This record gives sequence, C-alpha cells and structure tokens, in this order.
Amino acid sequence: MLRHYLNLFKRNILKYKFSFFINMVGLSTALACATLIYLWVNDELLTDKFHEKDDRIFHLMEFYEFPQQTIANEVTSGNMAHLLLEEMPEVVHAVQVAKYLHNATLSIEDKTIKAVGHYVSQDYFKVFSFPLIEGDKNNIWVDKGTVVLSETIANSLFGSSQEAMGKTLALQNEKQFTVSGVFKDISRQSSEKFDFVLSYEELVPSQPNLMDWGSQSTYLYLQMEPGIDVLAFNEKIHDFIREKTGNRQMHRTPFIKKYSDEYLYGKYENGIQTGGRIAYVKLFSIIALFILIIACINFMNLSTARVSRRLKEIGVKKVVGANRKALIVQYLTEAIALTCMALLLSLIYVALLLPEFNQITGKQLTMDFSIGVILSLLAITLFTGLLSGSYPALYLSGFNPVSILKGKLNTSIGEVWTRKGLVIIQYTVSVILIVSVLVVYQQIEFIQNKNLGYSKEQIIHFDREGKTMDQNRMDTFLAELEKVPGVISVSSGRNKMTNQGWGVGGFDWEGKDPNDHTQFQNMIAYYGLLEMLDMELVEGRTFSKNFASEDTKVILNEAAIAHMQLEDPVGKTINFRGMDREIIAVVKNFHFESLHENIKPMIINLWPDRISKFMVKIAAGRERETLALLEDLYQEFNPGFLFDYRFLDENYQELYKAEQRVSVLSGYFAALAIIISCLGLFGLVSFTAERRKKEIGIRKVLGGSSARISFLLSSEFVKLVLVAIGVGLPISHLLTHNWLSGFAYRTGTNLWYFLLAGAFVALFTIVMVSAQTLVAANRNPVDSLRNE
Repeated sequence: MLRHYLNLFKRNILKYKFSFFINMVGLSTALACATLIYLWVNDELLTDKFHEKDDRIFHLMEFYEFPQQTIANEVTSGNMAHLLLEEMPEVVHAVQVAKYLHNATLSIEDKTIKAVGHYVSQDYFKVFSFPLIEGDKNNIWVDKGTVVLSETIANSLFGSSQEAMGKTLALQNEKQFTVSGVFKDISRQSSEKFDFVLSYEELVPSQPNLMDWGSQSTYLYLQMEPGIDVLAFNEKIHDFIREKTGNRQMHRTPFIKKYSDEYLYGKYENGIQTGGRIAYVKLFSIIALFILIIACINFMNLSTARVSRRLKEIGVKKVVGANRKALIVQYLTEAIALTCMALLLSLIYVALLLPEFNQITGKQLTMDFSIGVILSLLAITLFTGLLSGSYPALYLSGFNPVSILKGKLNTSIGEVWTRKGLVIIQYTVSVILIVSVLVVYQQIEFIQNKNLGYSKEQIIHFDREGKTMDQNRMDTFLAELEKVPGVISVSSGRNKMTNQGWGVGGFDWEGKDPNDHTQFQNMIAYYGLLEMLDMELVEGRTFSKNFASEDTKVILNEAAIAHMQLEDPVGKTINFRGMDREIIAVVKNFHFESLHENIKPMIINLWPDRISKFMVKIAAGRERETLALLEDLYQEFNPGFLFDYRFLDENYQELYKAEQRVSVLSGYFAALAIIISCLGLFGLVSFTAERRKKEIGIRKVLGGSSARISFLLSSEFVKLVLVAIGVGLPISHLLTHNWLSGFAYRTGTNLWYFLLAGAFVALFTIVMVSAQTLVAANRNPVDSLRNE
C-alpha cells in the first residue's frame, strides 16, 4: 500500500511540476532556517553541560542589598572557600578562581605570545572536566610555582605537549614557572575561555587582601554532595557572612546557583533572576516555529487550490470502497514524502550557509550528524509533514463521492474562512517580524549614536607591563609617547572604559545613613585622562601635577553626588576606609557599562601604582604610520613584550554583540517569512482563479476589462492583508516594548516603524496579487467556457 501511495505521489509531481516547485522552495527554505536555528539553540542549551559532575557543580554568588536595589555579584571573598569546607558537610570541594590575567605575556628564550590565564586552587581539575593530556590532576600542583598549559599554547611554545612537560617559561618576562600539565583545548561548549592556569596559592602572597572580608574578587565554585537541596542550603548560609564578620557586612547574602545554568540564566534584577541568554533561545525557537508554520500553510493553500485536479480520483476511490482513513493516510504520506525531499534540499542550503551563519553568530557550528542531530531533524521533518498535510488530508478526504461525480460541490463558509485565516496568520507573523527588525535596528542605531559622556574615537589602549611598571619609567614612556608624530594626547588608567573594574564600599560623608552600604564604581585615572576623553566637568578641576598630594583627592560623578545628597561638594571631604579624601571636581555622568544599566555612583582616584593600561589618542588618517611608530617605541622601552593594542570603540561594540546578531538574523528571517508568505498568498490566488475561471470567462465575454476583473479578484486578498496588519501591529508593539524595557536607555517605539511595516507588506502584496490576477484575467475566455 505504501508503494502505491508513493507511485501516486511520483505521478502527481510529474503532472503538476509548478505546484511541486513552489512547495519544495517553501518547505526546503523553512527547514533550512529551522535546522540552522536548531543547531544554534542546541549549542546554547549544551553550553557548560559537558562537565561530568554538572549536577553537583555550583557557583557561590552574593546578593548586595542596598536601600534602592539589590545587586547579584559573581565574586566573593577568598576566605569563603576554606570556611565552607570546614563548616558545611554538604561541600565536597571548594575551588577558588581569580581571573586576573586577561592578556598576559608568556615567553621562553626565542618565543613570546599573549594568552589568557586564571589562578585556580588545587581541586580545579577534579571538579571541572577539562581533560589533561599530560600530568595527573591529583598531584598537578605539587609546587605553587607550576603552570598548566592548553594544548595550543604548549604546541606554540614547545612544539608538543610532551616536550612542554617539565620545561620552564616566564610570565611577564619575570617569574619562572615549570610546566606540570597540559589540558585539551577548551571545548567550544564552554563559557570559560583560558589558555593557562596558575596556582591560586601563588597569587595570595602578592594580594593578601584576597582573604579579607572587605575584598570580593574571587570566583568560588563548589562541588556539592549528590542530591543537594539548593533551597535548604541557601537558607543555611543566608547569614553566614553576617555571622563571620560580626554583623559588619550586613548587606551581603551568599547563595549558590548551578554553574551550568549561569550561561542562559545570568540576568538578575533587584535580587530576582529574570532571564539572560535564554530569552534569545526562546525568541529564535519561536521564529523557527513560525517560519515552519508559514511554509506549512503554503502547502495547505496550494493543495486546496489544486483540489479540482484530484476530485475525480477521490470520487472513484470512494466509489470502489476506499474509506476516509485510507485517503487521509495517502495524503499524509504524500506530504511527509515531499517534506523528506525538502529536507534533503535544505541540508544542501545549510551546508552552503553554515559558514556565513557561524560568522554572524560567532560560533563554530557543524553538521556532525550524530544520533541526537539525526533524530531531531527527523522529528522536525515529521512534524512539518504532518502539520502541512493535516488540513489537505482532512479536507480532500471529506468530499461526498456522489457530489464529486455529479460535479456539484458547494464550498462551506468554514472552508473559505479557514483558508483566509491561514493567510491572515502568515501575514500577521510577517508584520511582527518586520516591525521587530525595524525596532531592533533603531535601538542599535541609538546605541551607536548615543552620547556616552566621553569620546571613544581614535583612542587605543594597551597594557602596562614589564619595565613600565616602574613609576619613573612609566612617566618617561608617557613623555616619549607624546613626541610620536600623529599622537594627539596620552594618559593611562586602570581599565578600559566599558569595564571599570569593581565596586568599593567603606565611604563615609556628612549626613550618611548608617545603613547605607552602597558600593561606588571605582575608576583609577592618571593625569590628562579626563581631558583626553573629553569628559565634561560640572564644577572643579581635574588631576594636575601643579598640585601636591593629588592621590588624596577624588572626583565624583553626578550620580554619586545625587546619592550622597551633597550640596556644593567641591572642597568637601569624604572618608574612605579611614582616610580623608578631598572632592576636587564633579564630572558629568558618563556611561561606563552597557545601556542596559543605569549610571551608578562613581569615584575617580589617582593611584599611580594601580595603573594597568596606557591610552593614546591618534590623529585620524595617520593610523598606520602612527601605530608602527608606537610599536617601535614600545619595543624599545619593553623588549620581550608584544605591542598588543585595541581601539576603545571596539570595546564598546562588544557590549552589544548579542543585539547586533539579533538584528542581522531577524532581518534575514523576516525577509524569508515575507517571501514564503507571498508563496502562500500565491496559492490562494491560484485557488480563487481556479474556482472562478468560468465567472472570469463570462465577465470577459460580457465586456469586462482585465483591469476591472483583476481589481475584483485582488481586492479580497488586500482586505485579508489589511486585517493581518491590523492584528500584527498591536502585537508587535507589545513585543518590542517588552524587549526595549531591558535597556535603561532606549529609543521609543515610533509610529513610523509600524506605518512603514504595514505599508511595505500592503504594497508588496498588491503588486504580487495584481500581477497574478492580471494573468488570470487575460486568459482566453474560450478556454474557460468550452465545456459549457
């Protein structure tokens, strides 16, 4: 029987090639989109899930409770690790991680490379599944002067993993470390990316404040006992920090969260988990579903549009004994067979598009055809086949054989509105996607053009390292930088402008609420930095070498002054951890985080010993020669170190990678949705022209013009599209407003976005429908009436 169904399917393909072509294009395109989105969604869902002890690895975080808000903090005090191990039997291992080495220099005699490194405690490789190629995870830290390298770094420096074992390398061209292990390159499904690790014990002597309760800069990961009750444990440690500090740290509440959940569920608002990257996973999953539904609707409309061609087949089969169930199975089989053919074509599309898709998404996705991938593709195909074939199967199999053979078929109101409803659904989705693309694009434009409160153009930054760590050498180097042709100004600071490092507490000022534990963002600047960045002062002066003891002075932003409720702040004194600091200026608020966040209170200090980056503003149009001269000067001052620079505006762009990817992908998917929807409307136009061909012939014989007939036919479809626009615009407004609410600073949902989307869909539809109806109206009426 199946063979018989497939033979009929083959005959129909050969007989109705045009319908087959349109169905194949729509279904294969939709399946290709769904497959690409599936690969991306699957990769997102599997991130950090590869660890063998995934269900037992937790990240200890803290809630900072302030009068205005509660903030979730990823880091804690270094001493929490051994205290939890000693006092909490549920904790098996406590792993400390300090992510300090973002762009470190590793070198041997004749080779120097830049790499990212972490300081980790001794149980790191016991808890996390980063496989070791060389070395034993049980005794890899026999000496705190050892280093564990990634396979790539080992090959780059020593030629192979085996050759690297036991060899020494220099960190920052200073301290020597012995290679005690080599781990496989970090999986693409890991959110952690690093090239080497050092012992946490190596860091503690140089950073003794790590173990102080006042310092929160250590990531702490816990391996818990199997079956841990997370809620009960969080209740147990709720007051742990308060008790250990004698109620001096009342605002800090520790809690644990499953490590592998952080990647997708990392967003908190006022102490409540509100989402994260999972929002984009859901968004694109819905888009994939919508595109599949649109393609399925195409199949339904085209199948019903060609119903007259199969009426006799249906009538004869019913007369000779075929029941409705057999006909339903036949049509579903045909739909699934067509979908399977579309799947094969879609895989070709995916193979061609995957490199470009990877570039847009920033991933390294592959079609590996594992059991999971194959089963998922088959499930998507089966779902699409059943969905697309369901309505035609039920519709075609329900005809009365007597009515068919007599040629007396009456179309019910329900059937008509079902087809119209399907078109309305298609175009409603298309309208929503188009409006969403416009709003996302406008928000990206708003971000690009937003006045951040400082100038980021033509400024590069690079690390302070090597000999420039000496204060006198640093000042000499800055003086020489200013002499380089093409350099406009130079300065230095602690961090890049989009990451000002950390929050600090311990401030006291006149009139402060004793319960106020607000942390201020701490920016460290050197002479000339605020001038280079074109920051505007509300009042006061910047740091200057013309004044003494500038390291005891501070500059505050407007948000800090507003929080402290200070009047005439310049000249007043605040106390920071027992030391008086004079306020010398108030700087206008500027954005040092993404526009998702409100501007927080900030204090700007002049601490030369904590400077970590040089900043240079270069003249436009002379970048290449200026950078070459800067590299020569850097090598002269810092032999053995690489001149590794980045532009400040590149850092800003990185804050919005996710939004930019959403903008690009949404644009592509919206274009495909409208194209596939037009195929569906083409099917309904064909259906109408098929059913009304005798009417059209009679109107032509009676003198009706082609334009008039075309208007009569197309007006019905334009009304459907207008209904879809009316339904889609309010829905799109709600969805885009909800997305924009995630930004503290955002563009508005302007009326023209909706008018433009509606006008585009309406105009595109009118052109397409008019062209098709004109073809029907211009047919020879003799062909339509010859059988009458």
